[in-house]
Amino acid sequence: MFFDTTDLKNQEIYLHLYKTADENIEKEYVPAYYFKIVRCDDNTEVGQCDLRVGHNDNTRYGGNIGYEIYKPFRGNHYALKACKLLFLLAKKHQMKEIIITCSLENIASRKTCEYCGAELIDIIDVPTWHELYKSGQKKTCQYIIRL
Repeated sequence: MFFDTTDLKNQEIYLHLYKTADENIEKEYVPAYYFKIVRCDDNTEVGQCDLRVGHNDNTRYGGNIGYEIYKPFRGNHYALKACKLLFLLAKKHQMKEIIITCSLENIASRKTCEYCGAELIDIIDVPTWHELYKSGQKKTCQYIIRL
């Protein structure tokens, strides 16, 4: 079940839902929302984010939240602002905690996690079966946010 997301906005950005994905048991994917991050004042798309609802082995390594801010718009804390909006949606789904993961080398993402109030709980080896490993990421930082 997917909820209405038109309330995912603040004074600076809003999240524009462009697709949802149902659970895929075969691939161990949980249901997910996919958003464009849009600046309110001029409707410029500054990045993308997603929320994966629920927890399983896949989200342990890939996390519940993903985000990307396009290069010209980095340094404005758009990922942080988007995460805070995604927390509201996660609460609607009665999620008690959010896992965010990122590579050791991704300093900007690690700072975003810290600014969100996330706690680094581990740096873990990515198993060989996971998509992250297949794309070259052998270790991941695992952060938790209790909602």
